Amino acid sequence: MGSPMSRWTLHVIRNDTDHANAVEVAEELAFKDRLSPVERSYLDVLWVLIEKYESERHEIDVSALDPLEIVQYLAEQSGMTASDLGRLLGNRALGSKIMRGERELSKDNIRVLADHFNVEPGIFLKTSKRTPVEA
Repeated sequence: MGSPMSRWTLHVIRNDTDHANAVEVAEELAFKDRLSPVERSYLDVLWVLIEKYESERHEIDVSALDPLEIVQYLAEQSGMTASDLGRLLGNRALGSKIMRGERELSKDNIRVLADHFNVEPGIFLKTSKRTPVEA
Protein backbone atom coordinates (compact mmCIF):
# COMPACT_ATOMS: atom_id res chain seq x y z
CA MET A 1 0.00 0.00 0.00
CA GLY A 2 2.92 2.37 0.67
CA SER A 3 3.12 5.59 2.57
CA PRO A 4 0.30 8.11 2.19
CA MET A 5 2.74 10.54 0.58
CA SER A 6 3.55 8.08 -2.20
CA ARG A 7 -0.16 7.72 -3.07
CA TRP A 8 -0.81 11.42 -3.72
CA THR A 9 1.70 13.77 -5.33
CA LEU A 10 1.26 17.37 -4.23
CA HIS A 11 -0.53 19.39 -6.90
CA VAL A 12 -3.31 21.95 -7.20
CA ILE A 13 -6.66 20.36 -6.38
CA ARG A 14 -8.92 20.92 -9.37
CA ASN A 15 -11.96 18.67 -8.76
CA ASP A 16 -13.88 16.74 -6.12
CA THR A 17 -11.99 13.51 -6.85
CA ASP A 18 -8.64 15.22 -6.24
CA HIS A 19 -10.13 16.75 -3.10
CA ALA A 20 -11.41 13.42 -1.74
CA ASN A 21 -8.04 11.75 -2.38
CA ALA A 22 -6.13 14.62 -0.77
CA VAL A 23 -8.38 14.61 2.31
CA GLU A 24 -7.98 10.84 2.69
CA VAL A 25 -4.18 11.14 2.66
CA ALA A 26 -4.22 14.18 4.98
CA GLU A 27 -6.43 12.42 7.52
CA GLU A 28 -4.27 9.31 7.46
CA LEU A 29 -1.20 11.42 8.18
CA ALA A 30 -2.97 13.60 10.75
CA PHE A 31 -3.90 10.58 12.85
CA LYS A 32 -0.42 9.05 12.85
CA ASP A 33 1.21 9.05 16.27
CA ARG A 34 4.42 10.61 15.00
CA LEU A 35 5.29 12.42 11.81
CA SER A 36 8.76 12.83 10.39
CA PRO A 37 9.78 16.39 9.48
CA VAL A 38 9.18 15.55 5.81
CA GLU A 39 5.70 14.16 6.56
CA ARG A 40 4.87 17.25 8.67
CA SER A 41 5.90 19.57 5.82
CA TYR A 42 3.98 17.50 3.28
CA LEU A 43 0.87 17.57 5.50
CA ASP A 44 1.16 21.34 6.03
CA VAL A 45 1.27 21.96 2.27
CA LEU A 46 -1.51 19.44 1.64
CA TRP A 47 -3.81 21.23 4.14
CA VAL A 48 -3.12 24.54 2.37
CA LEU A 49 -4.15 22.97 -0.95
CA ILE A 50 -7.26 21.39 0.57
CA GLU A 51 -8.31 24.61 2.31
CA LYS A 52 -7.78 26.65 -0.86
CA TYR A 53 -9.98 24.30 -2.86
CA GLU A 54 -12.67 24.22 -0.17
CA SER A 55 -12.74 27.98 0.26
CA GLU A 56 -13.08 28.51 -3.49
CA ARG A 57 -15.58 25.76 -4.19
CA HIS A 58 -17.45 24.96 -0.99
CA GLU A 59 -18.13 28.11 0.99
CA ILE A 60 -20.27 27.38 4.02
CA ASP A 61 -23.00 29.75 5.19
CA VAL A 62 -23.16 29.28 8.96
CA SER A 63 -25.14 32.40 9.80
CA ALA A 64 -28.28 30.45 10.76
CA LEU A 65 -26.48 27.74 12.76
CA ASP A 66 -25.71 27.68 16.47
CA PRO A 67 -22.21 26.64 17.65
CA LEU A 68 -23.24 23.01 18.24
CA GLU A 69 -24.66 22.72 14.73
CA ILE A 70 -21.46 24.20 13.34
CA VAL A 71 -19.31 21.69 15.22
CA GLN A 72 -21.58 18.84 14.07
CA TYR A 73 -21.44 20.04 10.46
CA LEU A 74 -17.66 20.48 10.40
CA ALA A 75 -17.10 17.11 12.08
CA GLU A 76 -19.46 15.37 9.67
CA GLN A 77 -17.86 16.99 6.63
CA SER A 78 -14.42 15.87 7.73
CA GLY A 79 -15.58 12.35 8.64
CA MET A 80 -14.96 12.81 12.37
CA THR A 81 -16.81 10.77 14.97
CA ALA A 82 -17.61 12.05 18.45
CA SER A 83 -14.60 10.06 19.69
CA ASP A 84 -12.37 11.73 17.08
CA LEU A 85 -13.67 15.11 18.25
CA GLY A 86 -12.96 14.16 21.85
CA ARG A 87 -9.41 13.08 21.01
CA LEU A 88 -8.88 16.39 19.20
CA LEU A 89 -10.08 18.24 22.31
CA GLY A 90 -7.99 16.07 24.65
CA ASN A 91 -10.83 14.06 26.23
CA ARG A 92 -12.69 11.30 24.35
CA ALA A 93 -15.85 11.61 26.47
CA LEU A 94 -15.98 15.36 25.89
CA GLY A 95 -16.60 14.89 22.16
CA SER A 96 -19.80 12.94 22.80
CA LYS A 97 -21.01 15.41 25.42
CA ILE A 98 -20.48 18.35 23.07
CA MET A 99 -22.16 16.57 20.16
CA ARG A 100 -25.21 15.78 22.35
CA GLY A 101 -25.42 19.36 23.60
CA GLU A 102 -24.55 18.40 27.18
CA ARG A 103 -21.45 20.60 27.26
CA GLU A 104 -20.77 24.07 25.92
CA LEU A 105 -17.54 24.85 24.12
CA SER A 106 -14.81 26.32 26.32
CA LYS A 107 -12.41 28.98 25.06
CA ASP A 108 -9.73 26.31 24.75
CA ASN A 109 -12.12 24.06 22.78
CA ILE A 110 -12.92 26.96 20.46
CA ARG A 111 -9.22 27.64 19.82
CA VAL A 112 -8.54 23.98 19.03
CA LEU A 113 -11.59 23.67 16.74
CA ALA A 114 -10.90 26.93 14.92
CA ASP A 115 -7.30 25.88 14.32
CA HIS A 116 -8.21 22.33 13.28
CA PHE A 117 -11.00 23.34 10.88
CA ASN A 118 -9.25 26.56 9.79
CA VAL A 119 -12.23 28.77 10.60
CA GLU A 120 -12.63 32.00 12.50
CA PRO A 121 -13.15 31.32 16.23
CA GLY A 122 -16.08 33.74 16.25
CA ILE A 123 -18.35 31.25 14.50
CA PHE A 124 -18.35 29.21 17.72
CA LEU A 125 -19.20 32.20 19.92
CA LYS A 126 -22.78 32.85 18.88
CA THR A 127 -25.39 32.41 21.57
CA SER A 128 -26.58 28.85 21.38
CA LYS A 129 -30.24 28.22 20.55
CA ARG A 130 -30.08 25.11 22.74
CA THR A 131 -29.99 24.85 26.47
CA PRO A 132 -27.28 22.47 27.71
CA VAL A 133 -28.59 19.41 29.53
CA GLU A 134 -27.76 19.51 33.21
CA ALA A 135 -25.42 16.72 34.30
